[in-house]
Amino acid sequence: MEMVNITIDGKKIQVPKDYTVLQAAREAGVEIPTLCYLKGINEIGACRMCVVEVKGARSLQAACVYPVSEGMEVITNSERVRRARKVNLELILSNHDRSCLTCVRSGNCELQKLAEDLNVKQIRYEGENIRRPLDDFSPSVVRDPNKCILCKRCINVCRNVQEVGVINANYRGFKTVVSTAFDRSLNDVACTMCGQCIQACPVGALREKDSTDIVWKALADKNKYVVVQTAPAVRVALGEEFGLPIGTRVTGKMVTALKMLGFDKVFDTDTAADLTIMEEGTELINRIKNGGKLPLITSCSPGWIKFCEHYFPEFLDNLSTCKSPHEMFGAILKTYFAQKMGIDPANMFVVSVMPCTAKKFEAQREELAASGYPDVDAVLTTRELARMIKEAGIDFVNLPDSHFDEPMGDATGAGVIFGTTGGVMEAALRTVYEVLTGKTLENVEITQVRGLEGIREAEIDVGSMKIKAAVAHGLANAKKLLEMVKNGEKEYHFIEIMACPGGCIMGGGQPIVHAKIKEKVDVAKLRASAIYDEDRSLPIRKSHENPTVKRLYEEFLDHPNSEKAHHILHTHYKKRPLY
Repeated sequence: MEMVNITIDGKKIQVPKDYTVLQAAREAGVEIPTLCYLKGINEIGACRMCVVEVKGARSLQAACVYPVSEGMEVITNSERVRRARKVNLELILSNHDRSCLTCVRSGNCELQKLAEDLNVKQIRYEGENIRRPLDDFSPSVVRDPNKCILCKRCINVCRNVQEVGVINANYRGFKTVVSTAFDRSLNDVACTMCGQCIQACPVGALREKDSTDIVWKALADKNKYVVVQTAPAVRVALGEEFGLPIGTRVTGKMVTALKMLGFDKVFDTDTAADLTIMEEGTELINRIKNGGKLPLITSCSPGWIKFCEHYFPEFLDNLSTCKSPHEMFGAILKTYFAQKMGIDPANMFVVSVMPCTAKKFEAQREELAASGYPDVDAVLTTRELARMIKEAGIDFVNLPDSHFDEPMGDATGAGVIFGTTGGVMEAALRTVYEVLTGKTLENVEITQVRGLEGIREAEIDVGSMKIKAAVAHGLANAKKLLEMVKNGEKEYHFIEIMACPGGCIMGGGQPIVHAKIKEKVDVAKLRASAIYDEDRSLPIRKSHENPTVKRLYEEFLDHPNSEKAHHILHTHYKKRPLY
């Protein structure tokens, strides 16, 4: 690799020739502020917070896009630079809704942090502001243009990482606004509700639709029997909202906090993940043996399902008919569990705590109502649960550990690994292997399907046959994989797709990590590692060995893919228009 010699603030360093000044500075330990910059995604120099002096250049240069060259001399901390950054920041603030105290991002806002770091005490450029309407028609994502700083991070995540591209910069100059085509609501375009735009936004211009008031109201209703279930990815991220290191497992504390909030029962969605494997694994075996539609594609990720309905309707018959785990659990709670406990399902209120904003959209699907009532009544993101815990004055970090409630409290390691990309595939293969071969799978860790590459392929020996499998995470990778299948370039038996890059651990509803921390720390790897640690810590690691699931089939469902199981645990999909 060709290197060049440059000087930054008097410090001589050698860096690769293709570096920008920002990359070089960070490698040299020199801090340059950024706002619009998102490494590998949004490198456009729009906010001008990263301006520096370059010897010989007539004006200040944006460090995030300015290339290094041999002999370059850079000054990052002169009076001229500090003054320019401060003026640029004040201009951004002058056109920003500064209702910080009531903003969902207060305390975790990159703009707020910059104002503190640059010692901004006043805004000298107050002028005309255009007040735009709030777009809160989507069940998942709220868009507030009055807080938008036009950094375009959300645009490039939607367009380049997810390849959905439903938002862009409309109009020009002072009237520029990040919006959809023809300024429609996000609810009226082919948005997948994945929430990756929320994760990218440095301020409060994009946020999840808040359901905390609905849940508080249900908890206060003495006539409601309120049950909560928590997804596997929540337990490895919730602690971050309370200052714990990224990837800390807080399963026991989370259960204790939920009980303190007043839920009648606290269950683990992992139980339903095991149930999903029984249904989906059986579905895969039946399709392989009986010449059914292949490849079978997983249906656990509602963002991916909505993407498929909009953009790849020709693959709808390939989708597993299984409901996602939390919807399966909701259906079981309002049928089997309600009967067992003598509760009228009309009086049962099921809350799902999910790492996902698309689950809010999914819960509103009319077809997901096995008992005649919605399978799930409300979905909270990990962030919303943290807000409820804080609102209740609970000292989360110092809570003792508790266990999930009986009689639905059993879960296996296979259910836990649903939280990371490749986990559904691995869990399914653990069961499919033993069902097809009748032999015990000694090494349950199927590492061929693990990892954070965008697309992974594996050939798994299952007795006398090889199962060809593929795993994709992030919708751009899903699109690439489906195009290869469509064009006949690839053939598989089984495909796992997760809408969010990294899978559920990096879902749109997870704690938002500052862009600079993401550059230094592999958040997905830390959270995934915690998921696999929990899998290894559990006594049972195969879904078909879960005693609760076995009992469910014996007492209620008969057998996997039975007529009753299909009525309660399976669903259908439909082609959706792009507009």
